[in-house]
Amino acid sequence: MGFFRDRRLSRWLGLPPESGRRAPDDGADGVDEHDELHQQVTGLLARELGAQVVDTPRPVTTERIAQWFARNDFSYFVDSDGDLGGLWRGRLFYFFLFGEESEILQVRGQWNREVTIERLEEVLDACNEWNADRIWPKAYVRVRDNGMIHVITEVATDLEHGVTDDQLNQLLFCGLSTGSMFFDAIDELYPDPAGIAP
Repeated sequence: MGFFRDRRLSRWLGLPPESGRRAPDDGADGVDEHDELHQQVTGLLARELGAQVVDTPRPVTTERIAQWFARNDFSYFVDSDGDLGGLWRGRLFYFFLFGEESEILQVRGQWNREVTIERLEEVLDACNEWNADRIWPKAYVRVRDNGMIHVITEVATDLEHGVTDDQLNQLLFCGLSTGSMFFDAIDELYPDPAGIAP
């Protein structure tokens, strides 16, 4: 929206030159009120003139992820730690925010079955083969105290500079779809005996 920036916007709106962009206000909330007004006016003018409004990157939050669930009619839950999760195709997926500013989005999936410790080497081979051939998701295992193995996937992205709604949509679907693809591959290696006719 470069056309509406700086003095051009002030001139176009009939404002005096000094009411153009100023240095950020160090107010209590850390938001420059002039910039906020500038963005609102720019958005209004763009809509009125038929220009395309560009979705600007914003910090990722649990609220934005919850809104994504609602837009896509997905059921989800919030656990006791405040983390979001849900079941997709019978597999548990969590949506975590890590980092000092909660800027790292991680979609973590867990296969819906466990593997015995005797199969650890072959499951690790399957994970390593997947990781060598594909970017997403990262696949690995966790050995529980009872000796059973959980198969896990992760897609993590550093969103330090924010993310648009479209980008967030793509990242969340990427975590779910690629995780599901890996779990489908594990299902082929280890078919569910209850799912096979006797």
